[in-house]
Amino acid sequence: MAEAEGRAHEAKLTEDHNRRMLLERINGERDKWLAAINTTFSHIEGGVRILLTDRSKLVMTVGGATALAAGVYTTREGARVMWGYVNRILGQPSLIRESSMAKFPWSGVGSRAASKLFNYSTAAGAVASAQRKSPLGDIVLHPSLQKRIEHLARATSNTKTHQAPFRNMLFYGPPGTGKTMVAREIARKSGLDYAMMTGGDVAPLGPQAVTKIHEIFDWAKKSKKGLLLFIDEADAFCATKCFECVALRTGDQSRDVVLVLATNRPGDLDSAVTDRIDEVIEFPLPQEDERYKLLKLYLTKYLCGEGDGESKWGRSRQEEITKDNHKRYL
Repeated sequence: MAEAEGRAHEAKLTEDHNRRMLLERINGERDKWLAAINTTFSHIEGGVRILLTDRSKLVMTVGGATALAAGVYTTREGARVMWGYVNRILGQPSLIRESSMAKFPWSGVGSRAASKLFNYSTAAGAVASAQRKSPLGDIVLHPSLQKRIEHLARATSNTKTHQAPFRNMLFYGPPGTGKTMVAREIARKSGLDYAMMTGGDVAPLGPQAVTKIHEIFDWAKKSKKGLLLFIDEADAFCATKCFECVALRTGDQSRDVVLVLATNRPGDLDSAVTDRIDEVIEFPLPQEDERYKLLKLYLTKYLCGEGDGESKWGRSRQEEITKDNHKRYL
């Protein structure tokens, strides 16, 4: 009991000692920070007192601060105005969501050089051979529709070669049936640049919409190949007065721009719009064979990897799983 009482008394003395040391350390830190704060404010007070008593230094300080603020504001606003001017003259219009043209004339130099080097490699040859086997790449369509698209791409390419007026097109059908992909592929196979905009972006612009449309056509003239302009949600676009501007810039047929309209509601289009369309193509929902090909393409490309589907799964196993998924989808 005596030993236990001695240990308890010793622990209590140690705890009291630690508490006193901690309090002393806290008080020392507090005094140090208070002294630093008082010194800082005393220096600030001395500087302010000097400025208030010395008129010349006050004028110089206020003038320097004003000049610094004005310089920062002028530099920022000037850079913004200059960038807007350069972007308007050389850059891609704001309504264009996607384009194969470089945003600026000097951009994409490295990527183009790399692609040229890549075209000489074995991998590029494999990609080219794969594209020759599948004329429309990974786009799965009904055979009759695919033949019509291939014929339209060849006709557009021949039109470009002979420098004849291009034919405007209208794609209509439910969402997700491949209208955007087909337009992009027609531009690629025809050797044209590709640009895509959405009609829903035009209506909120109000009076500025016509100016933005003129910017697009001025920008399109910079393309040395010719431009395929794909306008999605054409029903929303043609409901505005902007289509009159497009009709004015393209005329009946243009040698610079191929106009491709896409809509889910072709009945909403005005006759003034449809009269300027030369090719009308329907994109229906995929049927049983097309759905089977889509599922097989998905399994081969994303689950098995390109070119090694048979080595991992085997042809029979792959077709069995594809058919099973196809039945579940139906």
